[in-house]
Amino acid sequence: MAASHNPAPGAPGIDARWTSSAKSGVGTALTAASRTWFTISHGILNEVYHPRLDHACTRDLGLVVTRDDGYFSEEKRHAAHDVAWFADGVPAFHLTNTALDGAYRIEKRILADPLRPTVLQNIRFTALSGAASDYHVYALLAPHLVNAGMGNSAWIGEYKGVTMLFASGRGEFLALASSLPWREASAGYVGVSDGWRALSASGRLDARYTSAPDGNVALTGEIGFTTTQDLALLALSFGPSADEAGYNALASLNAGFDSAARTYVAGWHDWQKDLLPLDQPGHKGPNLYRTSTAVLGTHRSSSFPGPAIASLSIPWGFNKGDDDLGGYHLVWPRDLVETAGGFLAVGLVDDALEILAYLRTIQEADGHWPQNVWLDGTAYWNGIQMDECGFPLLLADALHRAGALSGEMLLAYLPMMERATAYLVKNGPVTGEDRWEEDSGYSPFTLAVEIAALLAAADVLDACDRREAARFARETADCWNDQVEKWTYASGTDTCAALGVSGYYVRIAPSDLSGAASPRDGFVPIKNRPPDDADRRPDLIVSPDALALVRFGLRAPDDPRIVDTVKVIDASLRADLPQGPVWYRYTDDGYGEHSNGGPFDGTGQGRPWPLLTGERAHYELAAGRRQAAFDLLGTFAASAGPGGLLPEQVWDGADMPERELLHGRPSGSAMPLVWAHAEYVKLLRSLRDGHVFDMPPQGPARYIKNRTTAPFRSWRFNNRIRTLAEGKMLRLELLAAATVRWSADAWMTVEESTTRENAFGVHVVDIPVSHLSIGQGVEFTFFWLDAQHWEGRNFGVIVAPE
Repeated sequence: MAASHNPAPGAPGIDARWTSSAKSGVGTALTAASRTWFTISHGILNEVYHPRLDHACTRDLGLVVTRDDGYFSEEKRHAAHDVAWFADGVPAFHLTNTALDGAYRIEKRILADPLRPTVLQNIRFTALSGAASDYHVYALLAPHLVNAGMGNSAWIGEYKGVTMLFASGRGEFLALASSLPWREASAGYVGVSDGWRALSASGRLDARYTSAPDGNVALTGEIGFTTTQDLALLALSFGPSADEAGYNALASLNAGFDSAARTYVAGWHDWQKDLLPLDQPGHKGPNLYRTSTAVLGTHRSSSFPGPAIASLSIPWGFNKGDDDLGGYHLVWPRDLVETAGGFLAVGLVDDALEILAYLRTIQEADGHWPQNVWLDGTAYWNGIQMDECGFPLLLADALHRAGALSGEMLLAYLPMMERATAYLVKNGPVTGEDRWEEDSGYSPFTLAVEIAALLAAADVLDACDRREAARFARETADCWNDQVEKWTYASGTDTCAALGVSGYYVRIAPSDLSGAASPRDGFVPIKNRPPDDADRRPDLIVSPDALALVRFGLRAPDDPRIVDTVKVIDASLRADLPQGPVWYRYTDDGYGEHSNGGPFDGTGQGRPWPLLTGERAHYELAAGRRQAAFDLLGTFAASAGPGGLLPEQVWDGADMPERELLHGRPSGSAMPLVWAHAEYVKLLRSLRDGHVFDMPPQGPARYIKNRTTAPFRSWRFNNRIRTLAEGKMLRLELLAAATVRWSADAWMTVEESTTRENAFGVHVVDIPVSHLSIGQGVEFTFFWLDAQHWEGRNFGVIVAPE
């Protein structure tokens, strides 16, 4: 198929941008033949993904309406939009766009063809003012086949005598075909010679331009509506060649919308029929349980079984260009395990098991998981977040306890678990980044995940007859659990005095150069604030993250330290919005719109996160306050946007309709956030069961019921403790074999002890100094056996109150 050779002027076009992240619908067909995912906002198609869930192929596809008298209207900007699901839990959509000036109505039904890589739109145009023959309706398509705006090519061509709009980039092709033949069509460069520019300027399309190679391109075609034909079917199809894309488009048109819809709806009904009955009786509006499960299902990959991306959106996408290729259509191991927890909560155990299999495949050789990855496991960002190294262990344990991971299958996952546990015990408890991907140090949330993961891993290791490894994992968990307050609990601060509390857990305590930490020392650099206003003392920053100590079973919900922290959280981070209370991530967060409503651009002001309302509800349930948890469930649900999708953040300022920001409604960040939908369905399950569904059982039994403590404190080069509680033994944990020369009496006498290597490759030696009194200490140095040299410096630990 040859492209037309009348290129448009203005190459390569203006700088490319993505589009709104405030989706009102996301969908896909549950078939391997489709491999196409679509998104909707403002009454039109936005990003369409093919052939992989992490590969965006379009920016948007919408309609422009004109008249010969100079009338110009773009449905996404100049119409009111209504969205309805075909049925509860079936992510196919009926859109109604009614012109604000009363001139026309456009009705669309949108879904993915289950038999082909095609998105279908059944479009009915109705003139509400004047005659239908007065109007011209144009489809405008912005291809982004290279997962970016630049580097695409567009042209007008034919397949089997049918005129189609084609584009290509990076070996992928698309074709846009209409059941009503295009009256005229053009290709151009965005901002210079594209169809929108021509139509808005003159009301006419410049059909002279039939190709636009290698740039930020756009395609425009007039749909052949007539007074007797007001219904058109558009097929947006993909393929590895122009001919195959054209074939798929024509085949989908020939098969028709109704046939595709029957198969599509049946597939989703079949998937939904196995879900546990967690629907909320009496809930008004869309069934958010079925919506949430459909969101989880839509964000799964078909080409790579197992993974689910964080969101089919790019936060503040209308302000983001080709330098933000990933957006949120990447895999975060933390979000992925949260998604797996959602599947477990609704009874889809096999889906959660597929996620664990994927995590096993993308685990790095040293045992950790990347911060986030493309579907094939290629790292996008390169941070190390220790909670993401612990979450897969918690998932494996949950599946083991559910009976889905046992016998030979459990042994098959043992190498993954041993590597992950080894990474935790070698590199924890400090994290390179907290769960908000910003700061290093000692985070209550990360510590809770690490400790719970070590206990969970120990149970699995025991089941696989790895007794020594299980014992060391539990001992490490005990030692770290003993010190959570030392690392992250602040007392005697101005905040304590102002709020009448004894103390509280800080968001994160930075580690100093020696690896030690204190919740009142040093400074925390807040990532998304202006450089001259970024540093805060750790005791000035609090976060709902501390509730993870209850969620993961390490502290009782009525522990006075937790209760006091909740008071501080509510005084500092609670936003009372029309739907109820929603919480901020942490004090002085900068990840959100600016105060004037401008989009986040590296700095901003953090806004409330509905998923934190879900986490708070889980805390209330753990504390025995079921009605409070149920009330927060209502707040959580009421934070959803059009179509029942849960956003990452909601707007807490005064209404700014010109920026589409309304008080209590979704902001410009990601929507939907899959993690939020997973939290919602887990909360439904927890309320049904009467207890926190995903709380690991090991922590409550060990630390709340039995009050287990560690007989030692560990010293390591990434956590060089300077004090030792009275009565505790000193354990040295090294990454190489050594002879330790030490003295407990200022070198008047000298002892030597040799390390032993354990199952995780940690070289351990216990120094018996539990008899020392407060004020006494021990000094030590190392002779490295492999390198045959002395460390060349001494280290010391003093016995002091903890």
